Amino acid sequence: MPLLVTACSSDQQLTTNDELFSTETMKAIRGMTKGFAVLALLLAVIGAVGWRGWIWWTTMNTPPIAAGTPAKVVKLRIPQGTSAQEIGKDLQALGMIRSSIAWDIWARWLMVKEPQGGFKAGVYQLSPTESMPAIATKIWTGDVVRLSYTIPEGWSLRQMATYFEAQGFFPAPDFLAAAQQFPTNRYPWLPSKLPAETLHLEGFLYPDTYDVAGGTIQPADVLRQMLDRFQQVALPLYQKGRRQTSLTLTQWVTLASIVEKEAVIARERPRIAGVFLNRLQKKMPLGADPTVEYGLGIQQTPDQPLTLEQVRTPSPYNTYLNVGLPPTPIASPGLASLKAALSPENTDFLYFVARYDGTHVFSRTLAEHQAAQVAIQDKRKSSKSDKSG
Repeated sequence: MPLLVTACSSDQQLTTNDELFSTETMKAIRGMTKGFAVLALLLAVIGAVGWRGWIWWTTMNTPPIAAGTPAKVVKLRIPQGTSAQEIGKDLQALGMIRSSIAWDIWARWLMVKEPQGGFKAGVYQLSPTESMPAIATKIWTGDVVRLSYTIPEGWSLRQMATYFEAQGFFPAPDFLAAAQQFPTNRYPWLPSKLPAETLHLEGFLYPDTYDVAGGTIQPADVLRQMLDRFQQVALPLYQKGRRQTSLTLTQWVTLASIVEKEAVIARERPRIAGVFLNRLQKKMPLGADPTVEYGLGIQQTPDQPLTLEQVRTPSPYNTYLNVGLPPTPIASPGLASLKAALSPENTDFLYFVARYDGTHVFSRTLAEHQAAQVAIQDKRKSSKSDKSG
């Protein structure tokens, strides 16, 4: 049987190939189009997220309050060991930054950038008109504020403790405990043999205004600062004039502290010191109200003076019952009182009573003193009666 051969023309073959090419090409094109579309969509999403992220980050970095706008400045104390996250939360709560999350991100960047660095403890002055990076740099570099404290003449340790707590330095009990346990080896001139219940630094913390770095301030730091000032100012005064007095250093400061509490007018300080020294020499009780107040932890006023019961209450500091000086100073005397105790007025007065205007009436005898007391009380009663009428 003859072989049947079917022949195709070249035109028919080309047509078939073109159709096959066209189909495959279109499929490829459609695939590529879809791929480009997905890629474009992905890039668009990434771009949108990135743009939104950049807007968010830029916003979080801007100050909560625009620069130039009046804003409350805040002093933030950062204790030792505070974490970056805790700092961020505190800053956001105070309105200093917009976001603690953004703060955490920035803190991590700083830690990567400077592995040996870290946020420093201390007191910082911050404003909501500062940017978050600016605030972070300030705390990272330890740009703390300078603080100051002022101890007036005549303050006791307990008054100082209350003041430091009110100023936010540290709790009052911590200050008193530090004063009680403070090592004296650096200051060999401090009294070493005192009754256990006494505060052995009383009177030796020099009253003045002090500057301190705004870091983490401990009670021992301010105690050391005030003792150093006493050593610089008061101690040389005693060492120079010790030949003119029979008083020991502690007795001198103790007498000066009583003068400080009694005197209001500067010119009366040497005379008051002279009265007390006369009574000491004659072994008479000093009869100083401030010592009774110190022992009882009270403070009398013109309208509420010490009662007879209080004056008769036994105490190591009751100079109505005990002859001689109390066991310790009762306050921190200033330079004028220290000088007066070292160079008292040479007088024969033995008594004095306050006029309630800052001055005193001085007397030589008990009878004169009692008469002065009566006259002052009568005048006070008369003045009150005139005002009420």
